Order: sequence, then C-alpha cells, then structure tokens
Amino acid sequence: MSRAPDILLITTDQQRGDCIGGGGRGVRTPNIDRIAARGAQFDTCITPHPMCQAARASILTGKLPYSHGVRDNGRNLDPVLADAGLAGTFGRAGYDTRFIGKAHFSTHETFEPTGFAECYDSVARFAEDWTGPYMGFENVALTLRPHHHCGWKDRPYGLHYERFLDHDGQGAARWARAKDKVAPMTAHKQVWRSALQDEWMSTSWVGDRAMDMLRAGSDRPQLSWVSFPDPHPPFLAASPWASLYDPATVDLPPHRQLDLDRRPWWHRAFLESPARRTQARKHAEDQPYWGNDDALNDRDLRDVIAVYYGMIAAIDYQVGRMLDFLEASGRLQNTIVIFTSDHGEWLGDHGLLLKGPMLYDGLLRVPLVMAGPGITQGRYDAPVSTVDLRATLAKLCGLAVSPDDGAALTDVMAGGTREVAHNEWEVDARRSGVDLDLRTVRSTTHRLSVDLKSGAGELYDLSTDPHEMTNLWDSAGAAPVRDRLTATIQPARPGMIPAAPRVGWH
Repeated sequence: MSRAPDILLITTDQQRGDCIGGGGRGVRTPNIDRIAARGAQFDTCITPHPMCQAARASILTGKLPYSHGVRDNGRNLDPVLADAGLAGTFGRAGYDTRFIGKAHFSTHETFEPTGFAECYDSVARFAEDWTGPYMGFENVALTLRPHHHCGWKDRPYGLHYERFLDHDGQGAARWARAKDKVAPMTAHKQVWRSALQDEWMSTSWVGDRAMDMLRAGSDRPQLSWVSFPDPHPPFLAASPWASLYDPATVDLPPHRQLDLDRRPWWHRAFLESPARRTQARKHAEDQPYWGNDDALNDRDLRDVIAVYYGMIAAIDYQVGRMLDFLEASGRLQNTIVIFTSDHGEWLGDHGLLLKGPMLYDGLLRVPLVMAGPGITQGRYDAPVSTVDLRATLAKLCGLAVSPDDGAALTDVMAGGTREVAHNEWEVDARRSGVDLDLRTVRSTTHRLSVDLKSGAGELYDLSTDPHEMTNLWDSAGAAPVRDRLTATIQPARPGMIPAAPRVGWH
C-alpha cells in the first residue's frame, strides 16, 4: 500500500482574506500563490469567530464556538474536546502529530493558575524539555509571548520560543530591542520597524522549527500544524521585510472614516466602553494600552499597511522554504498543504483598526488555499469556513470521524453549493464592554449580523456594495433576503454546550 498523505496545515494570525496574491490588495505572496496555482482557492472562506482562541478551537475541533464552549478569548478549550479534534483523530489513525508556533488553545492571562502550559501563571510547572502531548498533538514547540504587547518575564516563565530567545541569558534584551524603532520612523503606537534582527523574530523561529521537522521526517505519515503568530498587532517587522513596501504607494481602503451613526448600536457602544481599558493585566502592567480609540490619519494607516504587508511577506518566504524542500525531496505530491488564518483585520476599513464585534469583510473573511492528493484545482466562491478543515482532511485521507459542524470541501470542489457559512460570538461586557449574542451568516453575495438579545442587525449586499456602506436591515426591498438569511440561524441548535468558564482576558 502507498503511504497515506502527509498534512501540512499552515496558519497565520489576523490575516485578511484579500491579503494574498490575487486577493484584491497590493500584497505580494508568490509562495502562497504557488499552493493556489496547483490546487484550490476558496474566495469566500470566513472565520467562525473573530477572536484568536475561539477561531483556533474551531479549526482544531471542527465545531462552531457554541459547540466547543470557547465563545470568546479567556475561555479554555476542554482537552477532551480537543483530543476528539483534528490531531487526536489523526493520531489514533497512526499519524505523527506535531504543532509548531502559536497555539492559543488556552488562556495566557488568567485570574488564577489554570494548570495549562499556555497559562502565564502555570507554565513554570512544565519542565524545559517538555514537548507535549498537548490538545491532541504528540509533539509541540510553542510560543507563549508571540506578540510584543506584553512585557518580558525571565525563566522559568516561557515556552520554546522564549527559551530560544533566552538561550544565552539575553532574552530580556532581545525582547526590549524588538520594541526599539529604526528608520523610517512611525508615529502610531501600533506600528514600527524593529531593531531586532530577523533571525530572532517569531516568524523566523517558526519557519526554522518547521524546516527541522520536515528534514527529520517520520516513519509515519505526519500531520503538522505550523502556526505563525504574525501579522497580528502590534505591527512590527525586522529588516528587510519592514521596508519592503513603500507607505506612499500602498493601497488605502476607499472608506476609512468612522460612520457609527449608520450602524447598529453596538458599534458605538463597543468603541466607547471603558471596560477594555480597565481590565487588570498583571503581565502587561508596564505596557501601554494597545487598543485603538483614536481616529486614523492616512499617514499612520499607510505605515500600518506597509508593515502589515511586510509581515505577510516574511511569512510567505518561510512558506516558500517549506514548499521548496518538499518539492526537492519528492514529498510535495503526497502532501496536503493548506494555508489559512484564524481571522482577519479591519486595517482601516470604516476608520477601524484591529478587531471587535463589527464583522466587516476584512475581519470576517480569511485566505484559504490548498493543494495535494484529492484536491481539485480551481477557484471557488461558495461560502465556506475554517470549521470545514477537520471534515475535509478526514475525507481526503479516508478516515471515519465523529460528526462536527463542518462539511468536507471536496463537495464544493465537485461542484456542490453552499447557502451560508456561520460565525458566532457571545460578546461579554466584562471584556468587550457590550453583551451580545452575535450571529453572522455569509452567503456568496450578502453578510448578515444580528444580536439575538436586542434584535438589532445589519445586512449588506456585497455584490453591489462591497465596502458595506449601506445597511439594508430595515429596507423593505431587502426583507426577503434578510428573512431568508436569518432563518439559517438556529438560536439553540443541536450540539450546543454551555460557555466555558471565563478564566482570564486573553
């Protein structure tokens, strides 16, 4: 019998669906494009949740957030549900399962120690030679502080990436150097060109660990999740990536002013709530408030976009290293390669930066390209989700799996259609300043979001209004579309479980 296909799942953090080659923006990703050119590209793939923990739990489990309990950041995924997910399922089928990079399956900043490896207050319990198992993966190499909006803490606080930075006792100095700005200088607090050399950045570390894993190989088929923490904010990159794009020539969003009077009530309430500023964060007490409250001017936004594109270019380079090695070693043809992201980024749309309960297309839609055995070449516009990946990989590899909330994308590649893809978020006033039962559906042509608590909503016809300027929720002419899409939402669908307890903020 021929060997079962290897699986290489590559993810990023906070990368918009239009920020790959051919996606509509000015970013260049020649290596991600290589995957799409020999395989499938899904142009209407959405995240099931716009926050890291819930979105990642959905990729792992194949379940929507209300079915795995991680309804927001700060709520831990049950390890039993994780073990029934992607890695555990393939591990029991004989796969060598590995994870490299940012997991964020459990909460970093917690009120009390939780016992999880990714908890700042529990990580010291884990020996320096600990490599798993974790959330169904046999072997892991993790980042604990992948982003530079928190301070440094010396060992034993840290995981594999932090120990790499601190291998010679210079971890704190390197962490501080990453926050030093180099020319050309920027003004906005969320963006700068970093003085730290590229070899110490998390993108390079993840890429190097992935290459080590690929070179080592395995006598079993491998399922490997390679998870880059970028281009998550704060937006910083090292040379040469930081200056790869000229801010003067990047593409600005056509509508980049706040327009809160034209939106449902929660848009303004979220932005104006003080709750996000008043959370006690003992691991970030020496750091500035990183949320964005001020109006974006074009100069600052150009800097953000230029560095954001540079961060993506650095990741694309590492993707190219992996593809080149697999091709040169004759393994590419028997490897299912998938590239996607956990969620998107506003990036100036409607005057917004970062993420929150305003599910504009830049935040909701993520890239999804894949190639390998059983994948039909083509470009598909059916509404799909990263929640479909577990079912898709099981189908491609001939594994029987327990039911989940996803559906194999092989059906779409065979010409099948989908009506909608779903996103759901129990927004918590303790963390976000508003309480919402926020449900979103995306069809090929429309996006509808509704708060089931207040009944307020928004509806946009993306075929005629791609920048989501005109809310059709109360339009009589759009009522049939609104009612049809709203009917696809099940307030209490089978398989829902209670929200996991809130154990922290992030």
